[in-house]
Amino acid sequence: MRGMESWHFLLELVILLGSCLVAGAVLSRLRQSPLVGYLLAGMILGGPGSLRVVRAEGDIETMAELGAALLLFSLGLEFSWSRVRRFGGKLLAGGVLQILATGGAVSAAALAFGVGIREAIALGAMLGLSSTAAVLRVLHERAEVDSLHGRNAVAVLLVQDMAVVPLAVLMTMLAGEGALADAVPGLGRLLLGAVLFVGGLYLLVNRVLVVVLEPVFTEKHRDLPVLVAVVVGLGSAWGAHAAGISPALGAFLAGMFLGGSRFATQVRADVSSLRVVLLTLFFGAVGMVADPVWIAHHAGLVILVAALILVGKTLIAWVILRLVGQPSGVALATGLCVAQVGEFAFVLGNAGRGTVIGEDLYRAVVSSAILTLLLTPYLVLLAPRAASRLERALRRRESGRGTRPPAGGAPPLRPDVIIVGFGPAGQAVGRALANAPWSVLVLDINPAGVRAAEGMGLAGHTGDAAQLEVLEHAGVAGARVVVITLPARSAAMTVLEHVRRLAPGARVAVRSRYQIHKVEFETAGAHAVIGEEEVVGTRLSEQIGGWLAGDSSPPADEGG
Repeated sequence: MRGMESWHFLLELVILLGSCLVAGAVLSRLRQSPLVGYLLAGMILGGPGSLRVVRAEGDIETMAELGAALLLFSLGLEFSWSRVRRFGGKLLAGGVLQILATGGAVSAAALAFGVGIREAIALGAMLGLSSTAAVLRVLHERAEVDSLHGRNAVAVLLVQDMAVVPLAVLMTMLAGEGALADAVPGLGRLLLGAVLFVGGLYLLVNRVLVVVLEPVFTEKHRDLPVLVAVVVGLGSAWGAHAAGISPALGAFLAGMFLGGSRFATQVRADVSSLRVVLLTLFFGAVGMVADPVWIAHHAGLVILVAALILVGKTLIAWVILRLVGQPSGVALATGLCVAQVGEFAFVLGNAGRGTVIGEDLYRAVVSSAILTLLLTPYLVLLAPRAASRLERALRRRESGRGTRPPAGGAPPLRPDVIIVGFGPAGQAVGRALANAPWSVLVLDINPAGVRAAEGMGLAGHTGDAAQLEVLEHAGVAGARVVVITLPARSAAMTVLEHVRRLAPGARVAVRSRYQIHKVEFETAGAHAVIGEEEVVGTRLSEQIGGWLAGDSSPPADEGG
């Protein structure tokens, strides 16, 4: 009988994973996050009000917790102080303020509606996080990761990812029963267990495991490093659970300790496949909580809560980013990108479900979170357009008051060449033209780019070239050549269309990150489209040709 139950559980596991595969593929084709497909699959197959095809919720939830632990293990492997410092102190501080402000606003609103203090704090912790997976996927597809709002979103999401660990500890503390004063002895034992666990884990990973990994990773058998990755990830989760702390926290610490070694990249790759499977189960298990019948009966509430979340988080992020010096349009675009509820909210909610957060409130939050994830691709798509409209409205308002748009140095009246965007590509063009007899103006929304241009002796103007008024003010109508080096295709296309309208006689060169967009830019009026993929291919062929021309003999066989 026990064997039959095990095989039946295996069947339900296969059904759930297969349904997640189908739903994730369909949602991906619809330009949605596959995570939403996994949630919907779980919603339809298991839980109250569903088809009840999957009934082994307890066993699946146990495996799902391991998936969450491996997610944090992988996150710990990617943790790098050098990566954090590249974003700058102000932006990272803005990410911290965004979490605190969002969590505080949600908690205050919950208290105003009569929710208990522990439950209100738990809700603030959950809703303060956004979806790194969903946002980065869309930004990568639109080639906007390197845009200003894309970099801001990545910085905020990175801070949120790091905040998951202390928030998980907070949720564990909130889940304690009785008064907070009564929890002090238990908290002391928890801290002692945590200290012993962290100390032991540090010594094990940095003094023992790194030595053991050296011969393992030099072996040609690829199964050994895979086993090491799985043992470290799952073993640290079990050790944390045995010590009385969050398994996800233990896995994160193990990943962070191991992330400082030279084996981090390979371990992250080895554990990725198992992590994907377990995470799929995790989101499927979360979807089982979302009752389709309950959602149908409370559709108005779910839509209202989702709308409040999206609007509230966007406004809070906009205010915080304005406080740290970001332009209004960029701050708004970033806010739209991080307005949804993220996947880690389900990790935190699952930890506090039934203890801190009641079932009905948990269902309302999960249902609304799924809706915000469903809308995320459209919000990221809307972000640059909304930013441009806001900047245009602000400039019209300033013009009505008789003020000029702010500029980073007075541009020439009729520049011969205008360089739009002054990242690495724009700076290469700027260096080539620095000592030329023509007047050159650099347009960049990032003040750092303008300062770099002025350091080369070029005129610089701070502004968003995707706005028609900025190009008019820069004197694009009299320019002979316009060079557009923006990495984001949508922004580059908008600038190109404005330039063709304002300066039909100018020659326009456009940088294209992907060769697939070349015809699109040429159709829109670009005279030259320099594709990064084509340039890379040309340089590679030249290099290989040089090697072969210099030494026509085949390389010596060095063995192995």
